[in-house]
Amino acid sequence: MTTAHETAAADRAKIKTIVCDILEIEPDDLTDTALFREDHDADSMAAIEILSQLERAFRTDIDQADLPRMVNLDGIVAVVSESLAARAARTN
Repeated sequence: MTTAHETAAADRAKIKTIVCDILEIEPDDLTDTALFREDHDADSMAAIEILSQLERAFRTDIDQADLPRMVNLDGIVAVVSESLAARAARTN
């Protein structure tokens, strides 16, 4: 049986893979707090693509109003976690 911590770590790794694929960077080059735009030259199209891929990968809806919070890996993990928690609350 997997623990909540293991699930969170797996989700974080999945998110990091998606972001690295879209930004075309190596995972070692993406830290938790590195800013996508400033540190990795991401543009608004990359942000939309990341949002779309996350929605598909996690089968959840993420409000585009959350995009300003999705500036680094920590921000994305928080947004995805909140979205998944909201989805779970709706289904219970």
